[in-house]
Amino acid sequence: MVTSDYLTVNGNAFCKMEDDYIRRHHKHEVKEHQCSSSLVKHIKAPVHLVWSLVRRFDQPQMYKPFISRCIVQGDLQIGSVREVNVKSGLPATTSTERLELLDDDEHIFRITIVGGDHRLKNYSSIVTVHPEVIDGRPGTMVIESFVVDVPDGNTKDETCYFIEALIKCNLKSLANVCERLAVQDLTEPIEPI
Repeated sequence: MVTSDYLTVNGNAFCKMEDDYIRRHHKHEVKEHQCSSSLVKHIKAPVHLVWSLVRRFDQPQMYKPFISRCIVQGDLQIGSVREVNVKSGLPATTSTERLELLDDDEHIFRITIVGGDHRLKNYSSIVTVHPEVIDGRPGTMVIESFVVDVPDGNTKDETCYFIEALIKCNLKSLANVCERLAVQDLTEPIEPI
């Protein structure tokens, strides 16, 4: 399943690009007891600005509204683990996540959840960031896909719906932050705090 809130320009041009990127970068081995989905968000901000936020494994709370705190164990590199505290209102309090891929050239970011106080087992997520033109200006297509076990007592549809709602909220927040910075002409990559 692919969910997209893309702008329609030149017919289905965006759909073809999305499909190509998803086929190329968002490969998940989905087992019978798992669900998977891909979501697309078009952001009116340049790719370098969007990527500077997405790649921050150590500070996801910069744009993810459900995260209150993040602590990374050790140096920031492939295999690093972060402990994320989740704000109240979600059926979780913590999540332990491992950085699997951080490719600054291709703009690919992949994590897996390896523990925590929640029901997401065998969760893996891939985020890719792609330059595009929106209304004649530099824009960015962000694609996030995931695969996860379906918890006992839930259906595949219920599980996908829940995770898609969280991702949509995160992507909307990412767009709001990036577009606000782009409008303010703060389009240089955001540096670590």
